[in-house]
Amino acid sequence: MTLKELDIPAAAVARRGRGGYAWMRLALKLSTAALDWLIIAATSYATSLVYSRVSSGEWWTTTSQATLAMLVASTFVMLSAVRSQYVIGNYVGARRAFGTTLTMWGATFLTLMAFAFATKTTDVFSRVAVILTFLVGLPAVLVTRELTGRLLTLGSKFGVIPARRVMLVGRESDVTDFARRYQPWNAGMHIAGTGLLSAEDGSVGRDDIARIAGQAREMQLDDVLIIVPWSQTETIDRLVDGFMRIPVTIHLGPERIFDRFQDVHIAKAGGIASLQLGRPPLTAGEVMAKRALDITLGSFALFLLTPVLILVAIAIKLDSPGPVLFMQRRLGFNQRAFQIVKFRTMTVMDDGDVVRQATRNDQRVTRVGRYLRRWNIDELPQLLNVLAGQMSLVGPRPHAVAHDRAFDERIALYARRHNVKPGITGWAQVHGLRGETDTVEKMKARVEHDLFYIDNWSILLDIEILFRTVLSRKAYDNAF
Repeated sequence: MTLKELDIPAAAVARRGRGGYAWMRLALKLSTAALDWLIIAATSYATSLVYSRVSSGEWWTTTSQATLAMLVASTFVMLSAVRSQYVIGNYVGARRAFGTTLTMWGATFLTLMAFAFATKTTDVFSRVAVILTFLVGLPAVLVTRELTGRLLTLGSKFGVIPARRVMLVGRESDVTDFARRYQPWNAGMHIAGTGLLSAEDGSVGRDDIARIAGQAREMQLDDVLIIVPWSQTETIDRLVDGFMRIPVTIHLGPERIFDRFQDVHIAKAGGIASLQLGRPPLTAGEVMAKRALDITLGSFALFLLTPVLILVAIAIKLDSPGPVLFMQRRLGFNQRAFQIVKFRTMTVMDDGDVVRQATRNDQRVTRVGRYLRRWNIDELPQLLNVLAGQMSLVGPRPHAVAHDRAFDERIALYARRHNVKPGITGWAQVHGLRGETDTVEKMKARVEHDLFYIDNWSILLDIEILFRTVLSRKAYDNAF
């Protein structure tokens, strides 16, 4: 595939000045910020009115209701603007980040609480109205931003939304490969032209620099993207020196290794700058939020299901000789070993270097055990592991240590499953990927779903998985 087949021009001259695009992008930033403000203010005010209606039976308005609406909306927009959330690139062609919005939303209410405490005005606002605004406002903001992002992305593809004018610089093969792999026109970029290096090894001389810089100056670009292997430092230095004389933003194109990571950015520690390729899947705040969900729902479930657990224990004891509970070594977060707790469903208690998985019509499974395994009831004692902090309600299912060792040698990134706490249920389980893993392909499918969960975690995803664990038929597939 060539540049011509990708519809990328070798050179072009802008018909509209860069200033015109800048004004349009500024207008879009202001519009997205204003939309956030209106949605939040309207949601907060409407929530207060509904609460008044329910609590007193009347529709009434007070100054505090309007003040709360304006304070929440203004604080959220201000914090988002400081974090550069209204850059059009965050909407066009980008996956809207739930975590960032949640952080901004939480910071908004922490800021308002601190302000109310400092000014001794905590009694001015209704506590119920504040809580309802927090609970109802976040989904409203998320839905609004998602819809706005889709509209702006669609507008960018049709040329209605002003995309950033970009020039790709490098060897033709490298530029073509970059365009085919990343399709920058779907990420808010308009490829105004290319600056192709004449030498096969990608080196650049004065003639190349003068020619490419002249094209870039005439195009009135926003950005120049240098698509040159990072090992060619001399070539990169010369190109950067040439483009420093032009009012454009200079970018160094991605290396192939970036494709393996979702969040690549420059990190600074004092005077040291480094390229951060990866980090733990969950931030400290996300770990705290997930743990709070585990403790809250886990405690409630254990309290609610205690009669069921007692009845199951009695049934196991009456059905076959042996202990009620089965404990086995599993690897948890950061590959730390722990003892998982389950109801005993088999006549054996394997926990050595060789662990034979249960198979369909396995004679080792007890009569009561068949029902417990069929309906996932044997997993309920793991609520104790959750409350002890060894497991989470949702996460990759932990396997026997012997199986971990075997599959870690045969499946790439298998051990990455241990970068989060294992779960009682998970994304793989609600897609029917459970039971015996007698082939590498079956385990690979399970691992792929586990890694998707790790890379796309959110509180909402955890809640969805919990609901699907109970209500979805697939969650009960391959249970024997």
